[in-house]
Amino acid sequence: MKRLYSAIILLCLILAFGYYKEQQPVKISRDHIPEVGILQLTEHPALDAIHHGIIQGLKESGFKPGKNIKIDFQNAENDQSNLKTMSTKFANENVDLSIGIATPSAQVLANTVKNRPLVLGAITDPKSAGLVDSNQKPGRNTTGVSDLPPMKQQIDLIKQIMPHMKTLGVIYTSSDDSATSQYQRFTQLCKQEGIRVKGYSIANTNDLNQVATQMVQNVDAVYVPNDNTVASAIQTLVAVANKRNVPIFPTASNVVKNGGLATYGLNQFKLGVETGKVTAQILKGKNASNMPIKTLSRGDLAINLNQAKKLGIHIPQSLIQKAERQGVIYK
Repeated sequence: MKRLYSAIILLCLILAFGYYKEQQPVKISRDHIPEVGILQLTEHPALDAIHHGIIQGLKESGFKPGKNIKIDFQNAENDQSNLKTMSTKFANENVDLSIGIATPSAQVLANTVKNRPLVLGAITDPKSAGLVDSNQKPGRNTTGVSDLPPMKQQIDLIKQIMPHMKTLGVIYTSSDDSATSQYQRFTQLCKQEGIRVKGYSIANTNDLNQVATQMVQNVDAVYVPNDNTVASAIQTLVAVANKRNVPIFPTASNVVKNGGLATYGLNQFKLGVETGKVTAQILKGKNASNMPIKTLSRGDLAINLNQAKKLGIHIPQSLIQKAERQGVIYK
């Protein structure tokens, strides 16, 4: 019996040591210029702004590309095989740290680049995406910034502009974990506000025209969560919605510029700057596993007055004045 107890204790010690070793932070070498791999899902204004913000955040933290840091930027062009190939490239080159812009990028990096810190570049729901243990103590040598939008603010804005709205449509990509999670949260908040929600999901951009055409026949307005697939084809959605004078309320200000009506949107460039600063802290020796996920609590008001005119929608003067003072107006 004593031998059995001794064996069990020894096994526990071995497992504990292995777990402890696995969870240790990776030390960034100081005897060479660090290299950071940035993997972006696709090209569109929101993700591009995050990328540019990351570079700015690194500069503000003392890391200047071409001088004391190397940046390997890769754009996967919304192709899953590209994500894997580019992540493998980072792994083979032993980059000191990788950054994933958009949830699919971060997920592939997490599964491919081992034993190196991973920074999440504006990932809406890191826990639901399986990237962290919790937002407060991420673990897994991972941390970053969340772009979870201020949904309560956005709902209040929709109600203010559309006081007689009966049904609100939400369109999102079914394979996007963050977009799906956000749809579920948004639906719960709308339920509390007495707003009827109808969800419409797509598999890829090829579905967007058909699904959107069906949706705008059954709703008074459309809400678009943080969804890179929909955002990359936003002009298709705008064209369909405009035919029936249905306004689009996106989560990002740049989508308002491209045909949305209004939002309280998080500034994507600022999110990128915060991501860059988090990256710099890790390069200077902080343990990513113990760094809470950062969030921005309130958004900036963005209104597209040209779109409002096209749709024949009245924007309250109080909102216009607020956007002039603290946000942005597109004319």
